[in-house]
Parts: sequence; structure tokens; C-alpha cells
Amino acid sequence: MSANASSSQLTVGLSGSGGLSHAYVQYPPLKCNLPGSRGLYYDDANKLLLSPTSDQVFSWKTVPFSPHVAATADYINEGPVLSIRYSLDAKSIAVHRSNQEIQFFQRETRETFTHMCKSESESILGFFWTDCPVCDLVVVKTSGLDLLTVSFTSKSVNLVETKKLSVNWYVYTHGSRLVLLASGMQCKTLTGFQLSSVGIVRLPRFEMVMAKSDANSKPVLAAEDVFIITVYGRIYCLQIDRVAMQLHSYRFYRDAVVQQGSLPMFSSKISVSVVDNVLLVHQVDARVSILYDIFEDSRAPISAPLPLLLRGLPQSHTGRPVNAGESLDRNSSNHELMFYGDDWTFLVPDLICDVASKSVWKIHLDLEVISSSSSEVPSNLEFLQRRKLEASKTKQLCLAITRAFILERRPVTMVSKAIDVLVSSYSHSVKTCSNLKETKVDEASASVGTNASNSSRSAKDESRVGVGDKSFNLSASDSDDQSREIDSRDLQKSGKENLLGAESSRGEVQSSSLYTQQLGLGNNQLNANNSERQDSQLTSPAISPDEMYSCVFVPVGEKIVGDPSYLVAIIVEFLRSTNSEKIKVRPNIYVFTIQLLVRYERFAELSLLIINKVLEPSKEVAMQLLESGHQNPQTRKLAFDMLRQLSLHHDYVTLLVQDGCYLEALRYARKHKVTSVRPSLFLEAALASKDSQHLAAVLRFFSDFIAGFRNTPEYQDYFRILNEMNTGLAV
Repeated sequence: MSANASSSQLTVGLSGSGGLSHAYVQYPPLKCNLPGSRGLYYDDANKLLLSPTSDQVFSWKTVPFSPHVAATADYINEGPVLSIRYSLDAKSIAVHRSNQEIQFFQRETRETFTHMCKSESESILGFFWTDCPVCDLVVVKTSGLDLLTVSFTSKSVNLVETKKLSVNWYVYTHGSRLVLLASGMQCKTLTGFQLSSVGIVRLPRFEMVMAKSDANSKPVLAAEDVFIITVYGRIYCLQIDRVAMQLHSYRFYRDAVVQQGSLPMFSSKISVSVVDNVLLVHQVDARVSILYDIFEDSRAPISAPLPLLLRGLPQSHTGRPVNAGESLDRNSSNHELMFYGDDWTFLVPDLICDVASKSVWKIHLDLEVISSSSSEVPSNLEFLQRRKLEASKTKQLCLAITRAFILERRPVTMVSKAIDVLVSSYSHSVKTCSNLKETKVDEASASVGTNASNSSRSAKDESRVGVGDKSFNLSASDSDDQSREIDSRDLQKSGKENLLGAESSRGEVQSSSLYTQQLGLGNNQLNANNSERQDSQLTSPAISPDEMYSCVFVPVGEKIVGDPSYLVAIIVEFLRSTNSEKIKVRPNIYVFTIQLLVRYERFAELSLLIINKVLEPSKEVAMQLLESGHQNPQTRKLAFDMLRQLSLHHDYVTLLVQDGCYLEALRYARKHKVTSVRPSLFLEAALASKDSQHLAAVLRFFSDFIAGFRNTPEYQDYFRILNEMNTGLAV
């Protein structure tokens, strides 16, 4: 939506397609068709769709999006409506009546009053409510900005400050708290103000790039040619240049506005959406949408140009997929549903409004289709790990991709890069406390970190995983280019303005058949039915070490037949990566690795992993080595050495006794003062040997080692047995 269009009447329509697509809308839409409706308006601050009638305004919440949400009605006086917005506290309504008048209504008392322009030479272009401490309302006029306070107690509007500036049109989004004012003959000179809960920042004036078709041509920039978007917390402005057929992007800093590059246009009519920090450029005339991930430096698209897909249409409507440009009858009406039609308006960030049918649709990404279109698994996983909207489904998709990648027996170096992506993402998630609750449980119960390898990899910047679609303060430099996920109403709280930005994408590569077949997810697994019902605990698709163990290594281990060396090499790379990120790994993965090697009698490799501490010492590992040591004495010796190394004296002494080495166990217990082992354990072992000297030695040891032992029934019983053994020998 264009600037004043962000609250003005929409000229909108709807579109769909069938078959394969990277993005889709889900049937049914939110229907806003009311008798007597005078148009549709979008209040982006409150995420409300508004439809006024002669004396009422009906509103529908669009977050969380539901086609079945009920409308709320409020009273307003009859009159023209140029735009309409609810206050941020939802207690009052402001209606733009004319070029000179804004009318206010208090919802509870129905009290009303009017604000008029003092000068007839200036016109009101629009307005928006703000959480800025300086004012409640900002009115954009042809002469600049009026910062106002609104009081229903005194039924008055008071002028706080005026920002004098010649204004032709403006664009504003509440998510960015940024208003851009256009001036000049070509309307290409822009001045920006960011109004947040901390204060006001004025951006330097800048000019947008506009190509000329000939020497005398002076194209004029329109409000609908400019979009303010927020991606990974960074605020950008996108500008259509129809002569050059390019979509220019600009990033905002406190002391500069920097052009970031351009994206190609294949249509004279362009619109944009942002879904889960992915930029969708809709080439309306061409009836296709192209996806970009501007987190990275490349401006290559992450998908081929494809039309949006209409999902969930009942079979009674059509027996086949709906292709872009096709029309179909909706219910029994004569209205035709046309994808990318003239009645469509794309509402930033992710809604589509069809004024003709009074319908609203929400755009979704099909991450499974996007993933299957690329065989570059590490970059694919990086892309997925930056997605937040459907974290649970994204996590399952990442796990499926990783399993398939390993089962394909791709080169270890390639798998290692993919694992590095997942481990780095998890590390970032833990550090930013944005991971799920079970991750914290895993972390708390994890054992000491692994020392997997002395080979090191380049340290990854924490910003490798993008933050949610929240606004940031303006910044003077890129030095603070590390994302902090904060509420957009807390802009500038740190005192230094910081709008982060980067551009990117990756080229699309055809995936292998095994890769796509083994993902193990149906096309309906990532549909829109559950897109708004996110797991309240899961805010990140990051994969914990325990999940890698249970959902990747164990299932792959069950399917791999023959030499386990490849899977062991992958696990070693995982341990190396977790160690470099200082992530604690529980012993279960070490135990699993031992079991793999022992299953195929790879005792030499196992010894090397233990000696070099690739498999971190722990009680669980030692016990698994003991169990495996029945087949290999060297492995059993490694287990005993590990118990001593870990100072697990009780377990060491107990195992020595069980092996019949009770005299050695006694010497060890004396040296290390092990008092937790029951004397009866030694006495029973000595008695089983039928050697009276050994039994006598054990009794003598505990008599000297444990005070008062001679007075216990245990001593009396075994002393009597010793006498009987000696008597039998004498006879």
C-alpha cells in the first residue's frame, strides 16, 4: 500500500494459481462484504480491516489471521470517509472527512469532536496515531507534519510542533514508525521521520533514482511506487523505476540513506509482500511472484518466477488446479476470481485485499517446495533456519533434509558444512534465548562439551540467523550490524539509532531425485491450515544436539547397512562443530557411536576416538565400553582407565570386585579412601574363592579400615566361617 493509501480506500483484487508454487493463499478468505459498505481500509497499526457504513464502522482482526473471525461494530456519524484509524489504545476512532477535517469518536461514550486545518491553503493528506511521547497523532499536510495531542476530556486537539515542509504525498508504516514525505516537481526528493516510543529522528533528505526515457522526459514518482518494508529488523524502502524496469532498494541510517541495489522488473505493475522476512516481488502483469532473501549479499532470487497458488478450494468449485490468469465462478455469484486482477491490492507485509469481492487473503510460503527446488543443502538449511513463523514444521523439514543428505552418502565435507549451519543456528538461538523450552532442559542436563577435533573452522557471526520481522532504530554505520529482536515500540530505547540491512538470495538449483524423495513430508504438511496456530513454546527452528541424535543419527544408523565408518565420520564432524561452538552434548551420542563401532568390531577406531577424547569421558561411556569389552579386552581396559580418570572410585572398586580382583580393589579403596562400597561385597567374593587366607585378609582390612567393624554381625558371621574353614583344613 502506498503512504496515504496505508489508511485510505483500497483499490484491490485477488489472485491464484495451481500446481507448483513457492507461495500460496488459502481458501476460504476473510469475507468483509457488508450491506451498505463504503469501501475497505487497512489500519496497519492495529492490524484491522475496516469497512464503514453510513453510521457504523466494522472491523476485523487480521492477526492472528482467521477467515472466521467475527466483526466488531462501532458507531460513527454519517459523512464522507477518506481514511479511518483506531487509536493505539483502541479507545477512540479518527476519521479523515475531507482535505480540511478530521473527526474523532470516543468508542465508549460516543463523544465526538472535530479538528480543522487553520489555513485553507493547505490540505490534509492523511494522518496516523503514534506512541511517540511527544504527541498522540501526526497529521500529514501539504505544508508538512503537525504533531498533535488529543484530549477527549476537553474535546480538543492541541498542536505540539510543526515540521514545515512542502509535501506532495507520503508513505508510512506503523511497524517501522517511519514516514517518508515526497516533494519536488518529480516527487523524487524524500524526507523521512521516525517517530517511536523514545522520540523523533529526522533522516537526511535524499533523492530516488529515476531513469529518463529521453532527454526531455521527467517521470513523476507516485506514492504507489514506493514501499516501506521491514526485513530481519532492518527498514528498507523499495522504489519502482518503470523506465529502467528496476526495483531500487534503499536502507536507512541516522546520517545517511544508502541505495542497496536493484531488482529486475518484468512487469509495469509491481507490488511487494514480506512473509517471514522473505521479500516477494509480485510482477502483476506477468502474473508471477519472485522471492528474495535479502539477508545475504546476493540479489539472486531464491525461487523461479511462479504464480501464487490458491489452496483449499472445494472440489465443487473446480475439479482441477486454478492457474494464474484463469477465472472461476465463486459460489452462485457471477463474480469471477482472477489472480493478479485489477481489483487486487497487496497490503504490506503479507495480506491481499480484493475490493470487488470484499475479501482478504493471507500469503504463506511453501518452505517444502522452496527447499526441494535447491540441492545446495547448506545454503538451503541456512535459509530455513532463518524462518520463524512455523518453527515446528520448519524444524521437521530441516531434520528430514539432513537425514536425506546423509543417506545419500554425500561427501563428508559437504555434510560437515550442513551440520555447521545447524549447530551455529542452535548456538545463536541459545545465546539469544529464542529457542524452545525443551532446549533449555536439554542444555541444563547436558554433560560437558565435546572435544571432537583439533581442526578448527571459521567462527560464524551470530547474525547468521536472522531475527523476526521487528523494527530497529536508525544507525550511522554497519558496525552494529547484529540483530536484536525487540518490540518495534521500543525503537531508539538504546539511544543510538540502528536500522540494519543487507541484501541477498541464492540461485535456484535442480535437486536430486533421492533428495526430494527422502524428505518424507507430504505437500500438505506445510499448508496454511495451522500457520496461525504456532506452538507457543517454539520460536526457533533451531535443532538441539539431542534432536540431532534422536531424529537424525539414530534413524540413519538403523538404515545404514555395512561399514559404519561414514556415519561415524559424520558424527565426529558434528562433535567437532558443537565443540567449536562450546555447546554441551549429552553422552547418549557417544554411547551410540560406540555401539556402531562395536557392532562391526571396529575396535581400533574406537580406541583412537577414546584415547583422543573425541568421545568425551563420562560414566555412561565407560559403562558402554565395559559392556563392549566382553568382546575386546583392550576396550574393557579403556573403560577402567576412564573410570579412574573421572575419579569414579566407587564404580571402579565395584567393578574390580565383580571381576574377582577384590584384593586389588582393597588396595585401591585404601589409597583413595573409598568408604561407600559395602564390606559384604568383598567378603562374598573372598568366600567364593574358597581361599581362607584371602577371606582373612579382607576381614583384617575392614577391621583396620572401618572403626567398630569387629562389633558388627557381618564380621561375626564371616569370622565364624573363617574359623570353620581353618578347622576343616587342620583336620
